[in-house]
Amino acid sequence: MKTAIEVTPKVPLSHEALRDTIDLCLWAGQLLVQYGAETQLAEETVHRLGTGLGCDWLDVFVSYNALTITASSGVEFRTKTRRVLTHPVNFGTITAVTALNERVQHGELTREQVRLALRMISDTPRTYNRWIVILFVGLACGAFSRMFEGDWPAFWLTWAAASVATFVRQEFSRRSFNLLLVTIATAFTAGTLAGVGTLMGITTTPQFALAASVLLLVPGVPLINAAEDLIKGNVVTGISRGVWGGLISLAIALGLLIAFTLLGVRGI
Repeated sequence: MKTAIEVTPKVPLSHEALRDTIDLCLWAGQLLVQYGAETQLAEETVHRLGTGLGCDWLDVFVSYNALTITASSGVEFRTKTRRVLTHPVNFGTITAVTALNERVQHGELTREQVRLALRMISDTPRTYNRWIVILFVGLACGAFSRMFEGDWPAFWLTWAAASVATFVRQEFSRRSFNLLLVTIATAFTAGTLAGVGTLMGITTTPQFALAASVLLLVPGVPLINAAEDLIKGNVVTGISRGVWGGLISLAIALGLLIAFTLLGVRGI
């Protein structure tokens, strides 16, 4: 004869414990949304993290620039919101937060240990040195020019233009300039260098060098996340991400237009 599975009820969290838990969930959720996680992944991860730390339930609302959580335990509940100000892409951070959530689900970590782990994740520097990034972003863009059937001079022209543009992007980003202005300045730099090479007759396939030199700016993650969010019913966030991806694309076009106009490049 089958017996019913007994579920041990959770011990209600105190007011302070609930406050601490929701702060940890907001921190984890902010890292996910900030570094490129799609909405459903962020919502599910934060919900599971909160229930794993002792909450009865969490309602999670993710928007493009904010995260709101209502957490309940017994008769206590709290609602808090945290802003998301920047949107760099770092899948390493997303992987680390989801792995941390799995450990919480298995009962391996206390709230204090979760706090220390989130601090470590937040303070972890980027994996690659900036000069390595500059080198290989340039090579990647150069490789795209070859895939587009550009000649070898176009490859080296693209590599130089994209590398210098990446350096400019890093310097502007370090100074916390508006992302659209950073995109315009980076596209202008790449377009100017590629355009000068075109006017000098370095390559017989200048159109491929000009196109590939700005591929480092293409907003792939926002646009992919926008499509996923719309498909999964997260319409508001999906539209916001899609509009932002469109603005980045317009900024790329504006930067190139300014460069080509100043150089007098025509017929490309």
